[in-house]
Amino acid sequence: MKRPASQQPSSRPFRQRKGPGRWPSGETSRQRDGDRGEEGGGSKPWRSEGLPDRSSAPQRPRISWPRFLLTLAVVYAAFFVVSSFFDDVTEPISYTEFTRQVRAANVKDLYATGPSIQGTLRKPARDPDSDGRQYDRFSTELPVFADEDELYRRLTATGVNIRAEPVGGDRGFLANLLLSLFPVLLLAGLWIWFMRRAAAGAMGGGVGGLGGLGRSKSAKPVEQDRVRVDFDDVAGIDEVENEVAEVVDYLKDPDKYRRLGAKLPKGVLLTGPPGTGKTLLARAVAGEADVPFFSASASEFIEMIVGVGASRVRELFEEARKVAPSIIFIDEIDAIGRVRGGSTIGGHDEREQTLNQILTEMDGFTGSEGVIVIAASNRAEVLDPALLRPGRFDRTVVVSAPDADGRLAILRVHSRGVPLAGDVHLERLARTTPGMTGADLANLVNEAALLAAKRGNEKVHSADFADALEKILLGAARAVVIPQDERRRTAYHEAGHALLGMLQPGADPVRKVSIIPRGRALGVTLSTPDTDRYAYDERHLRERIVGALGGMAAEQIVYGVVTTGSESDLEQVTVIARGMVGRWGMSARIGPLTVLPESADGRPAAAPDTLATVDQEVRRIVDECYEVALAVLRENRDRLDGIAAALLENETLGEAEAYDAAGLPRRPAPDPMSPPPPRRLPIPPGGPASPPV
Repeated sequence: MKRPASQQPSSRPFRQRKGPGRWPSGETSRQRDGDRGEEGGGSKPWRSEGLPDRSSAPQRPRISWPRFLLTLAVVYAAFFVVSSFFDDVTEPISYTEFTRQVRAANVKDLYATGPSIQGTLRKPARDPDSDGRQYDRFSTELPVFADEDELYRRLTATGVNIRAEPVGGDRGFLANLLLSLFPVLLLAGLWIWFMRRAAAGAMGGGVGGLGGLGRSKSAKPVEQDRVRVDFDDVAGIDEVENEVAEVVDYLKDPDKYRRLGAKLPKGVLLTGPPGTGKTLLARAVAGEADVPFFSASASEFIEMIVGVGASRVRELFEEARKVAPSIIFIDEIDAIGRVRGGSTIGGHDEREQTLNQILTEMDGFTGSEGVIVIAASNRAEVLDPALLRPGRFDRTVVVSAPDADGRLAILRVHSRGVPLAGDVHLERLARTTPGMTGADLANLVNEAALLAAKRGNEKVHSADFADALEKILLGAARAVVIPQDERRRTAYHEAGHALLGMLQPGADPVRKVSIIPRGRALGVTLSTPDTDRYAYDERHLRERIVGALGGMAAEQIVYGVVTTGSESDLEQVTVIARGMVGRWGMSARIGPLTVLPESADGRPAAAPDTLATVDQEVRRIVDECYEVALAVLRENRDRLDGIAAALLENETLGEAEAYDAAGLPRRPAPDPMSPPPPRRLPIPPGGPASPPV
């Protein structure tokens, strides 16, 4: 049985394996710690697993503290001298000298509080008590026997400005000492910070120093107790495991390949729809080989300043080489690996600089370093050809959605901790969820568990899974009041969809019909296939168009009008019809050509006349299918009325109720390998006669 494509890591510890290979450094990959956090703190733009012990990491450069303290002392002395030089010093003078300057009308400003007096002179004077030293600011003390009234009259008579604030800013020796200490402490802090940033940059190989522009501020180190995963945690994609098994075997036993001259693949590109387990597969490769694992998103390498991304790439590859053999995983590589030359600013922007650095680093691999790059992308078609050539990403592995057996295994894994009721059949649920990935199925199980808890159930029932599937595929139900006439029109609209789905030979079975508003829709009809399908012929596509036009045709037959309720139906019809004509060669006038996709430079892939013919063919196919829908509904008007009446009464019909309301038996699941049954309604004349795709 195949296993699912995307699973959560199991809770068991990573198992030990025997017989490791030995690399040129003499250190075996088995000697490395299985689960370690990120080395060097949380400043690096990647997450890592399985790094060596921190005891083997390079030591941070030390600061020469004697030299550092001596420099601080010299700077502190300089600040003290400067602050003392600019201090506003007042000259202490005798009271006799002060009264002499008052009688000479040479005092300009005066500040007095208690017996202390400070002031400034109009013109500098010389103090006879200090060997004639010149001064213009003074301070003195008022004797207790002085005549204060007489002094006040003299001061006011000579126009002295008497104020209640000091005229001088003499801080004194102690104040200057403390004032000089603040800038020294600030300088010391900045110095230590710059030294540590520079030391961290030297250890990591990036741009340290001023702000650490070469580093990411959003790094998220892996938890040290995080359990590593291996191939036992990735299932349902056996063919993908076989593609990467050689990489694992090479990392575990390189000597076996070196004897035959084989080299380690430099890169593996994982591509496929979102949620199929590409990231988990890359982690499993590293866990299976028991080697360090570096994980980063491509967008984390890019910032506004050109050159930052390139420096981060160099740092990442240098770290990986230090602990080789190792694996570098770059998720969403299309963020930096797009085709170059499309920039509106120029050809040397930050994204292209980062891509060029990745190409350069991968060219530097000799094959014996033991470093392999695994990248993941949902859009491999937009990647630069230089990135995909042999010698860089040697292999491209497509990770597809799981089949029915894989979905069953996924549901079993994700429901291990969920108590299931006896009416839950995971096999039936797996058959009704074609196209869902592992992430989608995990979300389905979680939504069902949430609904069961909300309803107060002890176990998760089949109804919880059904409602969760409806919520995921169709949207949450809305509590709105709809007028009765519009409600009846919606019932006929959905009845048209359902009836055509029941009558069309190759249509998917109708699972549920509802006129309860969900999301943007006033009603929904859910149809899913019994088996997985990977290719569709023209007949099936035409029947899908007929079914999508069933709601519009029913409104036309019953009410003679067309409403806005067919907007999403017409969008689906247009996409299918244009694909039939412009992509899949199902038009005789266009022929077996692909004319709709645009080229990389934005120019159309066909001439204007050809595109006009495409539009005409699309209109012809849709018109023919619409006539088929009208004819089938007119012929089965009683069945249409029966489904509409049942919807008005019950609002929601399950599969059995819907077929009973139409008076039709449930069709057995068709064998996809058997020839198609005879058509009850042939394709109208003029349609293409292309073989099935």
